[in-house]
Amino acid sequence: MAAHLEILDGYPADVLAVRASGEVRREDYEQVLIPAVAAKVKAAGRIKLLYILGPEFAGMTAGAMFDDAKLGVFHMGDFARVAVVTDVEWIRASIKIFAPLTRSPVHVFSMGKLAAATAWIAESGAPEAPHKPGVDVTHKLPLSEDKMPRNP
Repeated sequence: MAAHLEILDGYPADVLAVRASGEVRREDYEQVLIPAVAAKVKAAGRIKLLYILGPEFAGMTAGAMFDDAKLGVFHMGDFARVAVVTDVEWIRASIKIFAPLTRSPVHVFSMGKLAAATAWIAESGAPEAPHKPGVDVTHKLPLSEDKMPRNP
């Protein structure tokens, strides 16, 4: 079976660039992306993720979506920043919903802005704020414990 996630070369050592095509399946995460993230984190520490879901991307199975969420939770502190490049509206909407729950800046780019995404992900240092035209994740959602009244 051919993988539907391709690790791209030619990026700085702390950048993991991935292109999705066809229907991404759980096996693609388990055989390609999860081992690539683990290896990159081991080699570089905190990493930057560039995830490209172009016109050849046909969707994700439920297993792939579960592994994507699991990857984000298990590696929450390992991402310095994340750039997602896609024109797929349900992916863009999902990222805008879940990005505030992450620790790292997340920026969503249209396919026409791939060069800008590549430049942004390769930057070193703190990201600019606010993140436009992506998701401004400088205002994180408070945990429910943070909203509970404190007893003096």
